[in-house]
Amino acid sequence: MMKKSNAFILSLALLHPMVTTMAQKSGDKELLMRQEAKEVISSMTMEEKLSQLMNVSPGIDRLNIKPYDWWNEGLHGVGRDGRATVFPQPIGLAATFDEELVRQIGDAVATEGRAKFNVAQKMKNYSRNAGLTFWSPNVNIFRDPRWGRGMETYGEDPFLTGTLGTAYVHGLQGDDPIYLKAAACAKHYAVHSGPESTRHEADIHPTKRDLFETYLPAFKMLVRQGKVEVVMAAYNAVYGEACPGSSYMLTEILRNDWGFNGHIVSDCGAVNDIYGGHAMVKTEAEACAVAVKAGLNLECGNTFMAMKSALDQNLLTEADIDNALLPLVMTRLKLGILKEDKDCPYNEMDEDVICCDKHTDLAKRAAVESMVLLKNDNNLLPLNKDIRTLYVGGEGATDIFSQMGNYYGLSPRFSSYLQGIMSKVSNGTSVNFRPGFMLVTPELNEMNWAVGDAAEADYAILVMGNNGNTEGEEGEAIANGTRGDRIGIGLPESQMSFLRRVRESRMGSGKSGGLVVVLTGGSPIDMREICKLADAVVLAWYSGQEGGLALGDLIFGDANFCGRLPITFPADVDKLPALDDYSMRNRTYKYMTDNVMFPFGYGLNYSRVAYADASLADAKSVSGVKKGSPLLVKAVIRNYGKVAVDEVVQVYLASPEAGRKAPNQQLVAFKRVRLAPGSEQTVEFSISAELLETVQEDGSSKLLKGEYHLTIGGAAPCTRSRELGVSLSSFIFKL
Repeated sequence: MMKKSNAFILSLALLHPMVTTMAQKSGDKELLMRQEAKEVISSMTMEEKLSQLMNVSPGIDRLNIKPYDWWNEGLHGVGRDGRATVFPQPIGLAATFDEELVRQIGDAVATEGRAKFNVAQKMKNYSRNAGLTFWSPNVNIFRDPRWGRGMETYGEDPFLTGTLGTAYVHGLQGDDPIYLKAAACAKHYAVHSGPESTRHEADIHPTKRDLFETYLPAFKMLVRQGKVEVVMAAYNAVYGEACPGSSYMLTEILRNDWGFNGHIVSDCGAVNDIYGGHAMVKTEAEACAVAVKAGLNLECGNTFMAMKSALDQNLLTEADIDNALLPLVMTRLKLGILKEDKDCPYNEMDEDVICCDKHTDLAKRAAVESMVLLKNDNNLLPLNKDIRTLYVGGEGATDIFSQMGNYYGLSPRFSSYLQGIMSKVSNGTSVNFRPGFMLVTPELNEMNWAVGDAAEADYAILVMGNNGNTEGEEGEAIANGTRGDRIGIGLPESQMSFLRRVRESRMGSGKSGGLVVVLTGGSPIDMREICKLADAVVLAWYSGQEGGLALGDLIFGDANFCGRLPITFPADVDKLPALDDYSMRNRTYKYMTDNVMFPFGYGLNYSRVAYADASLADAKSVSGVKKGSPLLVKAVIRNYGKVAVDEVVQVYLASPEAGRKAPNQQLVAFKRVRLAPGSEQTVEFSISAELLETVQEDGSSKLLKGEYHLTIGGAAPCTRSRELGVSLSSFIFKL
């Protein structure tokens, strides 16, 4: 590393000897880069400067700067750029509750992205999606199950979202002290989670408590702990200011309070919304000025074509342009791609890493850890591989689009759910597959042999649910009449009708059990009737390229379920607040008191884990909390089953004002623990003092005096958790 640093310093010596000497003495590499960035900017003409402020940035031959398109996606693999490993959708990754796994996936995405970038550069492919600025992760809060883009997030909890989002950022950006492997982006900042149909004009006025308790913590974690390089400003307005033109959001909070020093990009077309959808100003030039003065650096779009007019009207100065451009040049220097940079350690990343065996194995591990077992009557699962007859139905059993989610890459290998099942059953097992039903429309033929096939088989597996045509982003969900959001969360009648007919026919043929439902999708589904009709229910999410093989392992017992819900499944969506209501009242596990079908953090396995003896691990840590020291807690967990299990141990805190001026409870820690059959383990946690603070009405945080309830267990504590038999252990301590 020392050799590289010296070479880097030497390369800058001709730019500014005095600054170089200072940097050599202080070891401040960023100072050197910043000086180089300023030198580059000062060498540009005004026309050249303006050309670099939009996502499609042309090359500047005389400065040896190549063309670059900042728009690239890496949500769960390199996206929209051809061959790449496809990992589970982020909502599925959230279900793993596995911080290290998510970091490793981020690293794999950056590795493949670097390799693809190196090849593309040699081909002179400077197009969209061929760069290294990945506009991921999405750390918006999935506050309402009807939002179509909730699948892109890590669920409804700010702490889980921030923890996993930070891990992904660390993986993407790497650990080199000078260079970024790739640049991660925290999006969409902020208070953004539907409806899709009004996102270009919605003006949201959350309470300051909701803002700082729910909508901002994950972004803050990514900035302060993750050192994320990019933040994307959302389409919507907050407190009357469009996000890409909000000085309160971009400068006061993001830069001044949190110390963010990367660059800020608009969501695509969001600068246009400043004068269009939100009508904050009357012209494109004024929109340019508002955005730049608020702190925006880069536009995804072309409204900044009017920047010259803004300058001519004295709405902006050249100094404003230079200030906006500096973080962008810095990002390209950190990536080692502004000009040829021989010191960048990622220049020779070989393309053999793309879709390599290591990444394939990681994708399968993620798919296995993500799937959630919601019901398993009479221990129907795991199935015996030597079953006599089996029926598999549903378009999703063979349609790999039901495994992709959105913002996906294209792998040369995808294992469908049917393939995964067939990889496990005995050669003597008779298996019949018919789709049986259409995803969103009823079958037109009055005859449907699939019903009989399903009724006669010893076991039937139906793959039902949603795909990217029925839920997703504005303009993508082409089978959806509300631009990707859902009015309700029930499955289409075509699917439910087939499930009813299969259940009825199996009962008529004397087979009262043996019906397994596998659900695809990225958001909660109305489970009330499904759970009455099915004997076992598996939530597979959008499981990525290895989803089929992962499902086969789980259903036939070669792996144990360990996924947990990162979002509450409500019983009745009609009892929820309106989708466009951004108040957190009666939303998520933190504020819902009833109407819960499956609680946050819930998931079954092939064993039985019990919790006991939750307590302080060190009684002295209570007094230290007031001085900023962490709280130390512990609990004993025991596996009473005959198989090993990965248990997701969760810690929930209720403050003295819980249920009144604070959440009913909130997640403050979690850990995956491997338990052998019959084994017992004491699990300890160190909980940051900051997480014990309660957000006040003005948005400030305060450590309250009084009794705190702390619960350690297998899901969020609530009445429904206890009805489902979730093991919980609690204690009270005072501050």
